[in-house]
Amino acid sequence: MYKYFSSRALRWMQTMTFAIREINKRKDLLPQLKLGFHIRDSCDDIPVSLRASLLLVNGQPERNSAAEDEIETEVTERQGTFDSDCSAVQRTVSSVIIGDAASGVSMALLRTLGSFQIPLVSYFASCSCLSNQKEFPTFMRTMPSDAFQIKALARLVSYFGWTWVGVIGVESDYARFAIELFLQESVQYGVCAAYTHFYPVTLSPQALDELLDVIQMASSKVIINFAGESQLQGILAEVQRRNITGLQWIASEAWATARSLWVKFGDLLAGTLGFAIRRADVIPGLKEHLIRLRPAHIHKSAFLAEFWEELFNCRLNGSVNSHSHGGDNYFDRLLCKGTEDLMNVYSPYSDVTQLRVSYNVYKAVYLVAHALHDMSNCKVGVGPFLNGSCADPKNFKPWQLIHYMKRANFSALGEQINFDENGDPIAYYDLINWQKNPDGSLHLVKVGFYDASSPAGRSLVINDSVIQWPVGKQAPRAVCSDSCPPGFRIARRKGEPVCCFDCVPCAEGEISNMTDSLECSRCSEDSWPNDAREHCIPKTIEFLSYYELMGIVLCVISVLGACTSLSVLAIFITHRDTPLVRANNMELSFLLLLFLAVCFLVGLLFIGEPSDWLCRVRYPAFGISFALCISCLLAKTTVVLMAFRSTLPGSNVMKWFGPDQQRASVLLGTFIQVIICVIWLLTDPPHANNNTNYHSATVIFECAAGSVVGFWCVLGYIGFLACMCFLMAFLARKLPDNFNEAKLITFSMLIFFAVWITFIPVYVSTAGKYTVAVHIFAILASAFALLFCIFAPKCYIIILRPEKNCKKNMMQR
Repeated sequence: MYKYFSSRALRWMQTMTFAIREINKRKDLLPQLKLGFHIRDSCDDIPVSLRASLLLVNGQPERNSAAEDEIETEVTERQGTFDSDCSAVQRTVSSVIIGDAASGVSMALLRTLGSFQIPLVSYFASCSCLSNQKEFPTFMRTMPSDAFQIKALARLVSYFGWTWVGVIGVESDYARFAIELFLQESVQYGVCAAYTHFYPVTLSPQALDELLDVIQMASSKVIINFAGESQLQGILAEVQRRNITGLQWIASEAWATARSLWVKFGDLLAGTLGFAIRRADVIPGLKEHLIRLRPAHIHKSAFLAEFWEELFNCRLNGSVNSHSHGGDNYFDRLLCKGTEDLMNVYSPYSDVTQLRVSYNVYKAVYLVAHALHDMSNCKVGVGPFLNGSCADPKNFKPWQLIHYMKRANFSALGEQINFDENGDPIAYYDLINWQKNPDGSLHLVKVGFYDASSPAGRSLVINDSVIQWPVGKQAPRAVCSDSCPPGFRIARRKGEPVCCFDCVPCAEGEISNMTDSLECSRCSEDSWPNDAREHCIPKTIEFLSYYELMGIVLCVISVLGACTSLSVLAIFITHRDTPLVRANNMELSFLLLLFLAVCFLVGLLFIGEPSDWLCRVRYPAFGISFALCISCLLAKTTVVLMAFRSTLPGSNVMKWFGPDQQRASVLLGTFIQVIICVIWLLTDPPHANNNTNYHSATVIFECAAGSVVGFWCVLGYIGFLACMCFLMAFLARKLPDNFNEAKLITFSMLIFFAVWITFIPVYVSTAGKYTVAVHIFAILASAFALLFCIFAPKCYIIILRPEKNCKKNMMQR
């Protein structure tokens, strides 16, 4: 069966050999020791990797076979290999293993080799599970832990507002731990997984269909994939076959810079975002080391031979790689000419523009070298081991080497390299965007970075303006529910993820001033939400003001009514000697006109901002002024009625209704109202009140009646006087003389009753300034009714028909 050959992995292997040769040429690092190596291939398979590793640690290294490739590397001291002046000892067992690239394979190796205490340094295994030093005490890596990558990915999707993302991964320890961490970390950013799907390393058609069905049916087009480039090949081929477009791929560091995927699937991967590990701008001399290969040299390594045949699609003479090509037309290939040159063709192997994993390999070799160098510089008596002893650099135990490795602190290509207590380096990632050049080639553009050493709020930096998206010029949307705008709150849907919710408007009196608010906050007592319920505004203050139209109109009418009453009073005083004025109790008429003027002016007390003193004046003034008016009318009608009764033979009734008695009756009728008002003021007086019960957004400045009983007693007493007056006037309405004004009083009382009977339900059903306006209107209407009904006919005669204002006319029946 065809095995995927990784040109990138071959570059990693060559980087290791380059670093070893570079170290062995240095005079300031390991001057007395030289490094050697054995290379074994794990084939990304645990049994193969365990077999090769056990051979190395048991001192039985085999020659590289055609079936073995790159991943596992054993670094050891070799006698006189590079420098005849060095004094080294031949070692047939491994001192340290650099590898594996896969987290799952690394875990299997560590569990198997635990009894040997062989240090394992990985350059690409990122699973956070490997940071457990109790379980894996001999593990170190130059690759940051996934715990940091996951934090970066969670911040990334949150930054673009993606709260509904698909998460897929290969069935491996790496993907399982990574996805579990992502699901935990993303919760604090309000990010949910639209789906989580694992697929096997070897994708069968059934597994591929199942995966693609999940992707197609999901509403989210943003997909985070934890896998290597080999697994992604089959997935992208099926995506291409189904013509699924518009997917926003988020790459894990395992394939964030895998250029080989672009050749076939560039259109699908344009706009991909992913975190890539720190890049070395250049490793001096590495490019030349990589392209130095010639056909004459590659026969020495099965790795190089397979790479050469794959790259140039030819067959080396005498090659033994044919068994690894199973079903292809390998034997139909032409023999390699021997003139092939790496400079004439592009390959990920010779591409040094993205030295990321290669840089990790380079640092891993230097980590071992610096640990050995520190071991060589140990002074007996102050050493780190028992009784201050030191390890022999030419005959040390593996656990002694790991001691120095974990304390290593060195510089590589200008970067300071150190490790935390878990053997992990400080995390730093470049945010890479896959962009398409005009010629169709791939351009990996750095559009941001994540620095785990920075404060949490500044760890992720993104330059949005340079990002190229799969579709359009803006980031795609990936939400289960649209954000709730200010003025709304989130209402969770039962049984669904937290990212799926409904937006519910804030209740009356509450606001939310941020997007996706979980709760609405209540405004203070003197404020109220605006129409959008985004912020609180001062409540509207309402009272009947002198400056508004309704207040001005009522004020003018009140003054006009008072002036009219006083004008009529002036006319009557001027014509006080005429029969018409004298005929109907002139003194009571004068008092009535004066009190009517007061009634009109009482309406002014109801206009303006209420205060306690104003409230305690307006109601008694209203009650007493109307009691005076109606008491006068009652006295007038009583006198008229009694005057006719006194004409009967033997009657002396009129002696009880002289001027003094009339004045006393007016005072008595008014005094009872005064008593009612005094009791009201002493028990529960009216007072100014801020009312929000009628409309919560409005503060109604009003006069509260205090004692409701007192208020209705005042109105009731006025009604009682009016009823008595109406009864008297009704009985006297048909008395024969022209001076009889009982008809006029009867009619005025009818209007008076109509006004106040109508007033009661309207008064009860209104609120705020309209209640006050209704009260003023009732006062003015009833006062005008009394004024015009009683005095208009008399003024008409006095002014326009003076000839009728004579005693003869008054006495006619």
